[in-house]
Amino acid sequence: MEDINAIAKQFVDFYYATFSSGRSNLSALYRPNSMLTFEGTPIKGVDAVIEKLVSLPFQKVQHKITTLDAQPSSATMDVASLIVSVTGLLVVDDSENPLNFSQVFQLYPEGRTYYVLNDIFRLNYG
Repeated sequence: MEDINAIAKQFVDFYYATFSSGRSNLSALYRPNSMLTFEGTPIKGVDAVIEKLVSLPFQKVQHKITTLDAQPSSATMDVASLIVSVTGLLVVDDSENPLNFSQVFQLYPEGRTYYVLNDIFRLNYG
């Protein structure tokens, strides 16, 4: 099994770079059974997930990662799925006040790559 931390970092770097450059391009990472919970609202399916991400009310966004943790998420190694937890700062539309966020992904293997089975996003206030 490849180093899960390296897989997690590669995924997160790709995800947030793609998010910043064109959110609609994230559709390749989701499937019809994928779920996103965005600020407590559940969304299911690749089309609905991308519709939500594209509709977010900002033009520019930069993710500054503070922490990145990964663990295998299968009780057996029959399926090499991963849980990836990210915390960091969001800078939207060049705001001087970054927002704290957390995001958790469950990555599910598909061939030699992974797709996002579950995605939970929250802004952290306080």
